[in-house]
Amino acid sequence: MFGKIVAIEPVGIDAERVARLKELCKEYVEYADIPQGNEEIIRRIGDADCVLVSFTSQIDGSVIEACPAIRYIGMCCSLYDEKSANVDIAKAREKGIVVTGIRDYGDNGVIEFVVSELVRLLHGFGPHQWKERPTEITDQKVGILGLGTTGTMLAHALQYFGAQVCYYSRSRKPEQEAKGIQYMPLEQLLEEAEIVCTCLNKNVILLHEKEFQRMGDHKILVNTGIGPSFEVEALKKWLQCKDNYYICDDVGMGALGQELDPIENVLHTHRPAGSGVQCTQRLSQKVVANIEAFLNEQ
Repeated sequence: MFGKIVAIEPVGIDAERVARLKELCKEYVEYADIPQGNEEIIRRIGDADCVLVSFTSQIDGSVIEACPAIRYIGMCCSLYDEKSANVDIAKAREKGIVVTGIRDYGDNGVIEFVVSELVRLLHGFGPHQWKERPTEITDQKVGILGLGTTGTMLAHALQYFGAQVCYYSRSRKPEQEAKGIQYMPLEQLLEEAEIVCTCLNKNVILLHEKEFQRMGDHKILVNTGIGPSFEVEALKKWLQCKDNYYICDDVGMGALGQELDPIENVLHTHRPAGSGVQCTQRLSQKVVANIEAFLNEQ
């Protein structure tokens, strides 16, 4: 059992699993807002031995040094690798702190969001219409950058609607190629795809000015990741062509809202796409299961 569990910010755990967390500690504390800076994070953690964090705050080495009671950090968000994590996992390891994260909890909602926004834009069901006449997803050339869980699910969904789907990834995916998802080098994909979807890990910036120039105009860029997958100034320059569109949710927008929101051809929903009831349930189950596994091992 933990002495104190503290959620330093909104972490998206449902009431049923919060009740379970309260059974796993002597004291449970949760905060309803995002802490502003390390000093506030340290104050909130205090003497807690279990810390819960979402993707919106950083727990860096200085925070870990200042909070010696921590035994466990639960990331209530995707953890793909140490480099992209918002927790200093290497420093935690030095201190004997276990860090766990989760995966594959919000992808379904993200896929529905992308399909929904593409349908609206292609058919003109909202304030924008991509081409002169309403257009189906059928036969559109779609390129996906990053064929992990989200990228693969999106590829299959768009294939169902009749899109011609290709992908670029650091490693080839022969099992997906066997299902008709064609591999292309990055440069070729950017030139040939009419719709480009970045499904990349956090902090992976793949699109620079050279890549946007290769994409050219009359294209759609969709981002499903956490934060930008591009150089901001390069995107803004590309969006000067009003026939180009950028689509993302609140997670993909990150801290760029004030900068990109005023641009007419940025289509941005002001909440996370992966925020449905089922997403919350999956996230909650996985976070609590990680904590229970840690305590059982202890």
